[in-house]
Amino acid sequence: MALLKLIETALADGQAEAPVVIDLRGKSSIADYMLIASGRSQRQIAALAERLIEAFGAFGPRRASVEGLPHSDWVLIDLGDIVVHLFRPESRTRYNLEKMWGEDFADPVASGR
Repeated sequence: MALLKLIETALADGQAEAPVVIDLRGKSSIADYMLIASGRSQRQIAALAERLIEAFGAFGPRRASVEGLPHSDWVLIDLGDIVVHLFRPESRTRYNLEKMWGEDFADPVASGR
């Protein structure tokens, strides 16, 4: 999927940490994929979110729905078929969305993924 590749590239360019793609097809109707990544600081998370929003804007006419940007501890970006969660490491560990969605992952922050 071209949009997923675009998001992965934007996160890699912004030096996001421990990105994980969760395939939601057949698990949920909210999206096809969930992408989770960490940033080292609120500033980096805000910059990653802005980078994704800009890249998505160039992808097509739809608008991204964004929540949490002012505080940038946990930013959710809904891109339609893909939902992106950007966390500070301690928030990511606390909420552990990877486990919630039934993926077999250890703590991605602690394992360095």
